[in-house]
Amino acid sequence: MNKLYVWAIIITIAMLGATYASFDFKHGSSDIVNQLAILGAIILVIATIFVVVKYVRQMQVDHATGELADETWDNIGEYKNPVPTGWAIVFLGTMVWAAWYFTIGYPVNAYSQIGEYNKDTKALNEQFQKQYGNISGERLVEMGESVYLSDCVACHGLNADGIDGTAADLNQRIQDKSVKYTIEHGSNNHLMGMEMPMPDRNGLFNSNTGALITDAEIDAVAKYVSNGFKGSPKGAKVFAGTCVACHGADGKGQPMVAPNIRTFDTKLVINVLNNGKKAAIGTMPKMTLLNKKQKEAVAAYIQSLSK
Repeated sequence: MNKLYVWAIIITIAMLGATYASFDFKHGSSDIVNQLAILGAIILVIATIFVVVKYVRQMQVDHATGELADETWDNIGEYKNPVPTGWAIVFLGTMVWAAWYFTIGYPVNAYSQIGEYNKDTKALNEQFQKQYGNISGERLVEMGESVYLSDCVACHGLNADGIDGTAADLNQRIQDKSVKYTIEHGSNNHLMGMEMPMPDRNGLFNSNTGALITDAEIDAVAKYVSNGFKGSPKGAKVFAGTCVACHGADGKGQPMVAPNIRTFDTKLVINVLNNGKKAAIGTMPKMTLLNKKQKEAVAAYIQSLSK
């Protein structure tokens, strides 16, 4: 007997034996679903071995005949054989099925887990908006604390102190190193909710000196801003000569020009939650799972920390 057939028999017996050993006859023999599954496995094993043996045997004994095409690829020719009828039917059938699938079939008109999830999410968001959409004041802060403890505490810490510098300390508007990083590298974090980049240090001039901002001036203005706009006359002078045109004399930002760097405000926090932020410490991701009211609540809670 040909070795190919011997190996086919051995492999078939081994695979059927593995299928038999994996079946739970004690609990599954009376279940029609399990019976159909084991029958399907047996048919699949036999059909697979048959097809493999058939085509391997053909490769061993068959000889190609027909007219060769004129073209060759790396001296490998190709016969001018017609497209097999079965292959052509399957190919055309696949095209028809694809057209159905992307027009009137799944997932447009059929059940899907994603569709059910989206439907449930929409319903719950509408319910949430109806129940909490108009809350304000202390209730909004309480909601913000709850959302913070659920979504923000892992990075910013239970006390919102940034866990030893691994994230921003939310008890103060901005830290010394964050001011320096932003001045040196510029910023395009959509803090205004739109494309409004701040230039890096090569685009920042001190109008008092008429020259680009220096390292010493960066240090001075960073200490001044991070200290709540006090305690550094030199820093105040640099701020007035370099930063005031965009951020305003009080540091609360010019509308549509620059963000508030003196205190947290609702718009600023929501923009950070919507767009994420890259700064000295690292990159904060977008908080896409929070709805509009939850983001407003987080902003209210963060603002309450500095009061």
